[in-house]
Amino acid sequence: MTEKEYAQLVQKAAPKSPMGKDCLNAFWIGGLICVLGQILINSYSAAGLDKDAAATATSITLVTLSALLTGLSLYDNLAKYGGAGTLVPITGFANAIAAPAVEFKTEGFILGVGAKLFTIAGPVIVYGLSASVVYGFLYWLWTLFV
Repeated sequence: MTEKEYAQLVQKAAPKSPMGKDCLNAFWIGGLICVLGQILINSYSAAGLDKDAAATATSITLVTLSALLTGLSLYDNLAKYGGAGTLVPITGFANAIAAPAVEFKTEGFILGVGAKLFTIAGPVIVYGLSASVVYGFLYWLWTLFV
């Protein structure tokens, strides 16, 4: 059997993806997450927080909810249904950080949760800190000569 014949066989055996339905689910699930974020911002603003503080509190709340839902194995169910709609940046990132930690909790808090918690977050944090140091240094040099 050639590679082309095998590819045709696999294509025939693979289930058809309902792309329209998947896109619609991603759209409305992602939209609901964004609506929740807007409701939180409005609620925090009504409680007396200024715009920046309300946005910060909303981010913290969404990250906490996402991590909690991941820990309770509910975020995966939402992601199976909502697909890419659950990748709204802040909730998707929180899920991506919490999921490896939850997966390895049987190995203990230090070697399991602690080590896996930084599997995804580590490179992001290292890059962010390194980039900020480089940009800060370049800005400092710029202010010396301009």
